[in-house]
Amino acid sequence: MGTSKRSKKSKASASSVTYPKASAKSASTPDQPCWFQHDWLWGIALMVGVILTYFPVWWAGFVWDDDIMLTANPVVAEPFGLKEIWTTTAADICPLTITTFWLEYKLFGLQPWPYHLVNALLQGACAIVLWQVLRKLQIPGAWLGAAMWALHPLQVESTAWIAEMKNTESGLFYLLTILFFLKWLTTKPGDQKGRSWNYGLTLLFAVMAMASKSSTVILPVVLCLCAWWMEGRWHWRNAVKVAPIFLISIATGLASLWTQGERLALVTDPQWARSWPMRLAAAGDAAWFYLGKILWPHPLMAIYPRWKIETGQLTSYFPLLAAILILFYLWLKRETWMRPWFFAYAYFLVALFPGLGLINNAIFMYSLVFDHFQYLASMGVLALVGAGMVWLGNLVIPQKPWLQAGLGAGVLLVLGALSWQRAWAYESEETLWTDAIAQNPDCWVGYNNLGNAFLNKGDTDEAIAQLQKSLEINPAYDIARTDLGQAFLKKGRVDEAMVQLQKAVELNPNQKVARNNLGLALTRKGKSGEALEQIQLALALDPNYADAHNNLGALLFQKGQADEAIAQFKMALALKPDYADAHYNLGVLLAQKGRTGEAVTHFQKALELNPNDVDTQKSLAKAMATQSGK
Repeated sequence: MGTSKRSKKSKASASSVTYPKASAKSASTPDQPCWFQHDWLWGIALMVGVILTYFPVWWAGFVWDDDIMLTANPVVAEPFGLKEIWTTTAADICPLTITTFWLEYKLFGLQPWPYHLVNALLQGACAIVLWQVLRKLQIPGAWLGAAMWALHPLQVESTAWIAEMKNTESGLFYLLTILFFLKWLTTKPGDQKGRSWNYGLTLLFAVMAMASKSSTVILPVVLCLCAWWMEGRWHWRNAVKVAPIFLISIATGLASLWTQGERLALVTDPQWARSWPMRLAAAGDAAWFYLGKILWPHPLMAIYPRWKIETGQLTSYFPLLAAILILFYLWLKRETWMRPWFFAYAYFLVALFPGLGLINNAIFMYSLVFDHFQYLASMGVLALVGAGMVWLGNLVIPQKPWLQAGLGAGVLLVLGALSWQRAWAYESEETLWTDAIAQNPDCWVGYNNLGNAFLNKGDTDEAIAQLQKSLEINPAYDIARTDLGQAFLKKGRVDEAMVQLQKAVELNPNQKVARNNLGLALTRKGKSGEALEQIQLALALDPNYADAHNNLGALLFQKGQADEAIAQFKMALALKPDYADAHYNLGVLLAQKGRTGEAVTHFQKALELNPNDVDTQKSLAKAMATQSGK
């Protein structure tokens, strides 16, 4: 970039273009009280603004795939741990984030509010560091741009949804990487110690960012953009320092592909598989979709309608072509007043790249766009908007800092109010999916998840109704058929359950939950041989599947193989220590074998986990009576 030769005349012309600079006291003006000029005050204002905005989540619970990331993750909530997080595919795309969940679980257990608090604090910290990054880049209105980003409704999905701490944690290290890289760039040549220190921290935070979420692999390109912006042109000497981060990025990308192998394999299903022309066309649509949502964040929803791509029509590729042509045009005009526009737009596209869907993933079967995919990309756009507001304020109402500040505060108040309102949707599974269905009536995964929410709270009839709606929209959704089969089992409608579970297995032979529940249904029909086959197939798919071990134990118990059954119940509890049914089943077997003391212990634990279970209460009373009789 910027390596072509120019005449003396053209150089003089380019140097005559001036860009507004942000001074060290850009958050204040001489007309303001002196205490307004303290950086710590503005930092506290950012943090307090975020915490107040996310006030509704203090009462929120776990939603969507918080169970996969946290509550039912075997490397977080037992029986595995740190070794598996860092050495197996359990690392997913975010081993450092899962490690943070592991630590939080040790400290907080499964109380949701501390996790929400940590996520909000991380969002506030990101806002503060973003402010410092924008100041270092000499962007006018740096504090306003950072505050607009922090309070923007598009960030609610990342901040109010616990599993998306992947964004807030990686975002913090991502911004720290940029900050210390900029400090390295601007350190005086004679200060070798300072340069080494800043560069070392740049590498450290880059590793931590990519270990927190692999979408930060775009960091080396972002650093190159920042170097170009700071120095007015690209100097190849910077490539030597950025090269190690490129290597870290490549390694992270490869590790991410390895850990996501199963989810990437899911999209071989013809229903969801997308050709490269489809991905390219969808990427162009997604880029404009995200830009539009940043500038006008309404309506927002957990699952957006999944639009169809007609690869045979040239018009399908126009959005992508337009995005590329605009980037090229802004590059040609980079030496004019449009230089900031190129910087912001190029950053937006680079940061958005991992979420454009060029690499297929199972998540794209639900929608092609998600609010949390633009978490990093929106920083550039909103920084440009903040700078534009400062420029416009100085042009229209000069020498009136209090009026300018009032207008900025009004914008932030509107953004904060919208985010506060949006955060209520994440109060529970029921509120989230009710909102999603209201916004997107064809949201089949929303109906399924809402059905699960009703199933978990014991409203089986409503659960069945919601799951059937999901299947009306998407009859090939094997998860909805699995869940509907489970709901029928709870109602004692075994034949209907078997129909749904067999169909689920036909749709997806690797559906371990369907096979396990089908085994349970076959057991109730007295077909123990077929039941054993299905449960063993479920365990072949996942040897650490606690429910299947429990059901296998129950089946072996019925067949009179008590010792083998005890081994299965113990395995289930080793994998899932808070498994009430396994504690109860093991207690029953131990009581029958005369090991009353051990049986009482397991009955007590089962009753602690499920205090209203009548069978456990009776069994505990009987075991204690037997124990006292001795």
